[in-house]
Amino acid sequence: MVLVQPEDRIAEHLTTITEHGLLVMARDDEGWCVAVDAARMCCSIYEARPEVCRRFHMGGPYCRAIREDYARGLHRGIPVLLTGEVP
Repeated sequence: MVLVQPEDRIAEHLTTITEHGLLVMARDDEGWCVAVDAARMCCSIYEARPEVCRRFHMGGPYCRAIREDYARGLHRGIPVLLTGEVP
């Protein structure tokens, strides 16, 4: 879940409100953030992405922890490929 802060200025059609009243990036039917460009596998709003996304570093400790969770089957719906893997 990507939490959106008021200063992020994300277009309303890209967000949703959780049952707890948090503003978050909306997800598509497969669980992907709606800002992901599926054809190019990149963020379609990269220059205007939320602050929380700006703090996430690919290959950093949090990224590695999430990948480990996927490897153990703790997350479902979005396949995660390791660097160099081809779907």
